[in-house]
Formats: sequence, C-alpha cells, structure tokens
Amino acid sequence: MASEIAKARNFAFIIYPESIPENWEECLIKIGVAMAVSPLHDKDVSERKYEDMTVDEQKIINSGGIVYKKAHYHVIYIAKNPVTADSVRNKVKRALGNKAISHLEIVDNIGYYYQYLTHESADAVKKKKHKYERKDIVLLNDFDIDRYVTIDESQKKELFNDLIGVIYENKLENYFDLVDYVLSNGEEIGISNLGVLNDVISARTGLLRLALDGAYQRRKRSEPKKYDEQTGEVL
Repeated sequence: MASEIAKARNFAFIIYPESIPENWEECLIKIGVAMAVSPLHDKDVSERKYEDMTVDEQKIINSGGIVYKKAHYHVIYIAKNPVTADSVRNKVKRALGNKAISHLEIVDNIGYYYQYLTHESADAVKKKKHKYERKDIVLLNDFDIDRYVTIDESQKKELFNDLIGVIYENKLENYFDLVDYVLSNGEEIGISNLGVLNDVISARTGLLRLALDGAYQRRKRSEPKKYDEQTGEVL
C-alpha cells in the first residue's frame, strides 16, 4: 500500500536572484495564487562554523569582517486547494526555471512566517537577525495577511489587557482615540490594523466602554469647576 502524500494550502520557499528571470514578479503573478515575497535578504549573517567556511570567507572573518549568506527572497505561497509540495515545486519551476526554487516547506502558522519575512518574528528577534523594512514586502494576487491570521481566545484576552493599559497610560476617551493609537503604534502591542482591533474587542465592548468612560470621568474631575458669576450655579 502506497504511503499517503501530505497535502496543504500554505507553503514557503526560497528563491535566489541569480536563478530567476528579471521579470520574476510577473512570472509568479501568472501562477494565479496569493503570494507574499520578502525584501531581498542580503544582510543575513552566515551561521556556518568557521571550519566549514571557504578560505576566502575565513580571511574575511580573520580581518574582522562579516560573512553573509547568499542573497535570497522568502516567498509565502497560498494554494487555492490542498496540494502536494511537489505540485507547488513544479509550478514554480515552470514559472521561474528549474533552478529557481529551494527549501520548500509546509507552513502551519502564516502569521509567524509573515513576520519572518522581515525578521520580526520572535525567533529572529531573539537571534538578533537583521531587520528588513516591511514596506518592501511584495504582495501578489491580492495577498492579504488578515485572511490567514487567526487569534485564539487566550491571545485576545492578553491583547485586550494591553489595550486597557494603553487607554490608562494615554488617557484615551473614545473609540476613535483608540483607532488613532492603533494606526500609529498598534504594532508595538501586536495589534497592527483595525481588523485585529475589532476582533479583540468584539466580545468585550462593555469593559472597553468602562475603560474609555473612566478616562473621560477622571479628566472631568481634574478640571476646575466653572461657576455662573451671577447665580453661583456650577456650569
């Protein structure tokens, strides 16, 4: 009996500039599936041991220099239906050439791998890898990270608690104030857009209202009272 061949929808692979055509973006678009391509990773420090390096690379290290990995792109590939890795590999080869694709793998957590495109994932940050610019990510065929990121209830609870802290520290008094904060600084607490914000607060609107109203009431109490000079009535 033949063994089952694993199928999945979410994949990632690496492509190297010298092995792909100049119009590689156009070629990938023609495959017809959503993809996200990292900025060019040309500042990744080599993790090979000194004794495994070439003589020229060892000379660089000996002179106090840095040996980098070969420049490459990371690509997230979202198939329309569950397919095998071989199917993805063959499609990319037909589009970019037989030597184009490397390190093809199934991806379980699209959100985490998307962060890795710029080395903003927890593991990359821990290893102090070079951080690339998010604006340089190339999105093909309407790739939208919000479609593929799910937040479990424990994460939503933690993020909501962070929001309460933001409201308290910044004295935010209404939903629009909170939106302004998320659009400007939301990535600092893991809420990068309004979709995630609304997902986090949807089941906790009562608590959110209490927090925002608390900020409003505290401000009102701290303001000096104004009186009508004629009647003495508090305005």
